[in-house]
Amino acid sequence: MRAKSGKTKKRKSAAKVVKGAGAPRWRERPFPRIQLPIRPPYPPMEAKPVNEIPRGEGWQYEPKWDGFRCLAFRKRERVLLQSKSGQPLGRYFPELLATLAALPAEKFVLDGEIIIERDGVLHFDELLQRIHPAASRIRRLAQETPSTLVVFDLLVNEEGKSLVMLPLAQRRAELERFINELPKSPHLSLSPATANYSQAEIWYRDWAIRGCDGVLAKRLDAPYRSGERTAMVKIKRMRTADCVVGGFRYASKGRAVGSLLLGLYGADGLLHHVGFCSSFSGEERKKLKKILQPKIGGQGFTGNAPGGPSRWSSERSTEWAPLKPELVCEIKYDHFSGARFRHRTKFLPWRPDKDPRTCTFDQVEIRSVFMQRSA
Repeated sequence: MRAKSGKTKKRKSAAKVVKGAGAPRWRERPFPRIQLPIRPPYPPMEAKPVNEIPRGEGWQYEPKWDGFRCLAFRKRERVLLQSKSGQPLGRYFPELLATLAALPAEKFVLDGEIIIERDGVLHFDELLQRIHPAASRIRRLAQETPSTLVVFDLLVNEEGKSLVMLPLAQRRAELERFINELPKSPHLSLSPATANYSQAEIWYRDWAIRGCDGVLAKRLDAPYRSGERTAMVKIKRMRTADCVVGGFRYASKGRAVGSLLLGLYGADGLLHHVGFCSSFSGEERKKLKKILQPKIGGQGFTGNAPGGPSRWSSERSTEWAPLKPELVCEIKYDHFSGARFRHRTKFLPWRPDKDPRTCTFDQVEIRSVFMQRSA
């Protein structure tokens, strides 16, 4: 058997095949070498979800930004951006590469979040549009909807020294000094932080209109725990909404109910599909079928309607049944953008007391209201 050439091996390593539901779409090629104490792919510190903001001494609180987690590496002319999943992000954010490459500090590693913000509101859907194969489109979007790297940790300083073993209190002081010595840029900012519990409550409660989805709490005495959830917790804001069930999708096997298709009425008076609920037990699915069957055959969604199965859910049947728009349920969700619930929702009680026509986008839309900023 003839051995494979080095060129063939190189070509295969530069184009990894992405398999599995939910795999990142931006997986492209290995990172080039960069001479720093830590190098990509480097697992970022992660957060353990909890229900309440922790109280007491020893905590630092920060807003939870709704964007792309990003580690930024620089050594002289080379700048690399790494996603949370360990994949290259640089080609999608040329304005960030240019900004970081122009800084007077020629060595550093930063941990932060890439966001797009307009009129004081975060726009996650505009971030998603950046993940595109056409370089010309990415360049255009970088001009039309520029991004910002919001920084919250410094892992390697400008002297090329690793700070990961220092406690957060020292890393934060180093980060603030580092950022304050840099020229101002619309593409780079420092994430606010506080040890004040009342301020954390304000971020959690009031910054929803801005698009932040909760609060992070980090241990001030902890080093940077790469790939671990032991030094940071996240408290995500969960909200509820009343939705019309405009249809349901059958399960991939048999004729059981797979998911409820949720709708909201728009200003145009039409019922638009906005998401689904699917976490039901076998017994619950039987009960659902009895409730839904008498409503089959209605008009269903009169505006945006469900399409085929998700690209990540190829086993799910494309078949769905429209219903008379009479059933209202309450659901719990964590984020709504782009006229859809961003993640799966949780089914709460049926709401027979609710008029379906009152189930409108007003419940969930983030208004483009400029947040009052503290001095």
